[in-house]
Amino acid sequence: MEWTRFCVPLASGLDNLGGPRYNLSAHRAHSVREKNRVLLLKLHNVGSLRTSFAQNAESGRLLGGPYMQNQPLRHIPVRPNLSQLRHQAKDFLRDIRAGDAAAIAEFQASYPRPIEIGDVTLAAAQIAMARSYGVASWARLVTACRVIEAIWAQDRGQLRALLTDNPALLMEDARGVPGNWGAPLSYAATAGCADVVEFLLEYGSEDIQYAFERACLRGNLGIAQRLVEKGARPQPGAVMGPCETLNPVGLRFLLDLGAEIADAEGNPLAPLALLLQTYSRNAKGKHACLELLSERGVQLPDTAPMAVHRGRIDLLERHLQLDSRLLTRHFSHAEIFPPACGCDGDETLALHGTPLAGGTLLHIAVDYDEFEVAEWLVDRGTPVDAPAAIDSEGFGGHSALFGCVVWQPNTNGLVSSERFVRLFLDHGADVNVRVSLRKQLRFTEDETCHEYPDVTPRGWGEQFHDSSWVNKPALRMIIECGGEI
Repeated sequence: MEWTRFCVPLASGLDNLGGPRYNLSAHRAHSVREKNRVLLLKLHNVGSLRTSFAQNAESGRLLGGPYMQNQPLRHIPVRPNLSQLRHQAKDFLRDIRAGDAAAIAEFQASYPRPIEIGDVTLAAAQIAMARSYGVASWARLVTACRVIEAIWAQDRGQLRALLTDNPALLMEDARGVPGNWGAPLSYAATAGCADVVEFLLEYGSEDIQYAFERACLRGNLGIAQRLVEKGARPQPGAVMGPCETLNPVGLRFLLDLGAEIADAEGNPLAPLALLLQTYSRNAKGKHACLELLSERGVQLPDTAPMAVHRGRIDLLERHLQLDSRLLTRHFSHAEIFPPACGCDGDETLALHGTPLAGGTLLHIAVDYDEFEVAEWLVDRGTPVDAPAAIDSEGFGGHSALFGCVVWQPNTNGLVSSERFVRLFLDHGADVNVRVSLRKQLRFTEDETCHEYPDVTPRGWGEQFHDSSWVNKPALRMIIECGGEI
């Protein structure tokens, strides 16, 4: 995700924000991410990676020479596990020797010189794999793992030893690749490791301002206050961080320090727009952030969709009294994400899963994990199969159940949309309704628009082009209830 209008670039998902921690000890990663595997296979087949000195892989030689990737083929986790990386390197070597086309193509793209397939050693596979992660060498990748583990363990002795051996580590990105977690001080501030922060300040870390911003983004106020004592201050656009992550603690702290409600360019609507359109999901945090802005004079439209954004059932009650058709009314993109709030007219920039434009309040509640709102809507008589509008090209008409399957909160590490599925099934939801949908994801490896004609909720999930958006437990529940493809 790389939302350049409103926020700092992101490498991938929440890794760079401090959301769910991806630890390789939990599961062994594939030798290369599946989308990149497909790309590598294509490149391998058409010969796009060949150079004048590289021969066909079938004849026994692999590509070597310059490091050819513009972007890493692998994404290094926030907290990489050295043991699992070593296992990955062994698996990578095994796949190369077995003639796996994707493994060979990855090696071709990453290894610095030509080499015969039979001559590839574990050390060579480690070098290529490190470069696939965007790290300069295997040794640097090992060091990154050790630095990060020392931070999480708050092991001053290990950090001191590492920094003594290589003083440059103090200002290099802790993971060995450019990313929002930054150098060790900023990484520790993001992780909430106060003892390490204190040690690194004593050791001479200079990235105090950035570490302060990271601490505020995560709501680590003790660390943020310590960095204020070291001279950090809210800079223009500082509030965008906690607005991006829906962190009211950090937002309030910055506002109390005098931070302006605006982005770095002075746009006073940008923080509100980011709260409404961010990929992050944290219903209570979002409610609190919106109320903080409201308390400080930011005008929030008095509409039913905004009441859902705010989690304000009292306001929804009033809107229902004024509009008897509210529960089945279709809301346009502009009504859900108002231009008056700074929101973009491009529907793909409102980051959500199943399409929301033309949806009902129930559709909105599902994607934003507003379960209490969803319960209220159903209790008040919203049909659980209430369809979204169908556009001029025949796409749409889906029920809120579809939104439980391709679900934005799934990418944020929230456990499951099962409670929504159960609510809908308990009220007679049709698991085999068929509609045609299309979806274009943004800030992902595949930003093309995909069409899904005549799909059920199950078909929508099983055919969706990015499986990381599909909520598997919800899909299983639908299948168990007779959901067909």
